[in-house]
Amino acid sequence: MRDNEGTFFEIAGVYRHYTWPISRTVYLGKPSETFLNAEKMTLEGMEAGLAVRKPGAKAEDIAIAFCDVLERYGIKKENRVGYSVGCAYPPDWGQHTMSLRRGDMTELQPGMTFHFMTGLWMEDWGFEMTETLLITETGMECLANVPRKLFVKN
Repeated sequence: MRDNEGTFFEIAGVYRHYTWPISRTVYLGKPSETFLNAEKMTLEGMEAGLAVRKPGAKAEDIAIAFCDVLERYGIKKENRVGYSVGCAYPPDWGQHTMSLRRGDMTELQPGMTFHFMTGLWMEDWGFEMTETLLITETGMECLANVPRKLFVKN
């Protein structure tokens, strides 16, 4: 790791072969305006995606809500913003069934879990702040309790 550079950590908890990944970005030094803006738009986009939280919504609804925020900031994200997780086991905890992306019309149902990947992977930098979501009878629950922010170490 180098000074004045950001990096992200993606880790997962595992219990009886059920996984929940989470990522956060750490910046060593004083964050650039680019990183501060990435944090702002990612948080705003994540909140928009989480606001979709209801059974009966479509998987693409979360992706559209997140990507619409990014587009207001001039970033076009065309790849998925999440995928189903649960009983698959590392090194690949994705279940390869559903994706949070435009065009995935899978209806969200209680008991489904997704890794909501609100990440920006640019040509020369990256930023991640992800959550694992459980669809409940009344909405969504985040399975981790880690502050949503850019962690800075001067």
